[in-house]
Amino acid sequence: MCNTTNRIVMKNVSKTFTTSHGQVTALQNINLTIKNGEFFCIVGPSGCGKTTLLRILADLEEVSGGMIRINSDGGNRPVNSMVFQEQSIFPWMTVAENVAYGLRMRGIAKKLRADIASHYIKMIGLNKFARAYPCQLSGGMKQRVSVARAFATDPEILLMDEPFGALDEQNRILLQQELLHIWDTSKKTTVFITHSIDEALCVGDKVMIMTAHPGTIKSVVEVDLPRPRDIAAIRTTVHYNELFQQIWLSLREEVLKSKQQEFNANENSQPEASG
Repeated sequence: MCNTTNRIVMKNVSKTFTTSHGQVTALQNINLTIKNGEFFCIVGPSGCGKTTLLRILADLEEVSGGMIRINSDGGNRPVNSMVFQEQSIFPWMTVAENVAYGLRMRGIAKKLRADIASHYIKMIGLNKFARAYPCQLSGGMKQRVSVARAFATDPEILLMDEPFGALDEQNRILLQQELLHIWDTSKKTTVFITHSIDEALCVGDKVMIMTAHPGTIKSVVEVDLPRPRDIAAIRTTVHYNELFQQIWLSLREEVLKSKQQEFNANENSQPEASG
């Protein structure tokens, strides 16, 4: 276990990109602490920098200012593992080979990685498809494989960028429940981006609301719904609906700002009409 209660600490983090139109600030003044074992969700309008923030945590982007610290346990475990919105499993590998891929890259012995992969394949309900190839799977099944692969590597932090955003509602609910089942057994520190308030409330311990561009933290709401969670059941509770309204009222203002920014940008890019 991590020897501190805080797994991720970000202080005054900013990120600026250089474009053909000049400097663009994606993130500014991000001050954030995520506890060890916390399921932390992020919502915000399109273009607010959610994915940029996740890429910084994944060490795929460097910060332009401020400080980020990830308190590591050390050892042979990877610091993070990422699940993307679009399935990213290898088409030439079976389900079992895909789930075990990260373990193979770490040099884990063949028997042990097969046992670990088998455990997570069973948890996501794909036992009968362990030897199947991605072309034989549905979109939801492919995402299950991505989730299993991420957990199998036993990262210190699990990063998820709208992993269920491209799925239909039925598959999304099934995968949310399966994710909760796996997470309950590991209490893995998880940072989860979503556009869905409902999804954030179903899976998260906290929900951070980001402002319209440039992205910063507007508020953080604690999701004090009991665990383990039955997604269908918690949606019927009064407190769930109170939390939904609280987050939506805060988020709605930022979505409207983002739409206005988009409208202004389109207006400014229109050529002048000839006289």
